[in-house]
Amino acid sequence: MTFAYRGAWLTAVLLMFCGAVRAETIQAVTEDSLHAFMDGDKVSGPATAVVASTLKTAGLDYHLALYPWARAYDMALQQPNVLIYLILRTPQRESLFKWVGEVKRYEPYLYKLKQRQDIQVNNLEDAKRYPIGVVRDDVRHAYFKAQGFSKLFVASQNRDTMKQLFNGQIDLLPLIEGDAMRLSKEAGGDFASLEQVMPLADLTTGLYLAYSNSTDDAIVERTRNAFEQLRSTGEVARLMGSNP
Repeated sequence: MTFAYRGAWLTAVLLMFCGAVRAETIQAVTEDSLHAFMDGDKVSGPATAVVASTLKTAGLDYHLALYPWARAYDMALQQPNVLIYLILRTPQRESLFKWVGEVKRYEPYLYKLKQRQDIQVNNLEDAKRYPIGVVRDDVRHAYFKAQGFSKLFVASQNRDTMKQLFNGQIDLLPLIEGDAMRLSKEAGGDFASLEQVMPLADLTTGLYLAYSNSTDDAIVERTRNAFEQLRSTGEVARLMGSNP
């Protein structure tokens, strides 16, 4: 095989490979949050911008969709070519997904209404006495169940749990500060009326982009390389902006 012929053959193989990868449409799924939300009829938000830029840089076709967390999570568990964001990377989830990259840190607190002086929480055992709002099948739901909490009020979306807090249906709510600010406003309440009770140190970890396990490794690696390129140039931080 001559050098020229070999070069042409390698180019053809690479083009075929890239074409095969590009032909797959990635289903990028998430839930409504501070970092991903509907703007008119489009999925928007800083995390969505990171996903779009990453997949464009990787040369991959994609479709963005926003669902209740349980549905998005189930899609990422069961279907190929699903990219879920932003998802907490925990030991329990480590083998369930193919992890792309960390977008930001996740530091949740338990919140209560400031006026509820009767709620006294110094540790997790104290918190077990009070009704707590969680989103079905998310990491907070799993964590509290594993810790033996029995007074869990399960909702499909974060906004529902915030309404429950303001309505007095629950006493405590686990959220990061940014989501607490946004959700309190959406619920018609005032963030200043909330109080951080205690940090949930066991849940402090990274928020990631992750693929379903059945996604082809070539797609995953291509996405990782694109994400790392954006991260190393500061583009991921820029797109995430100054959101808490």
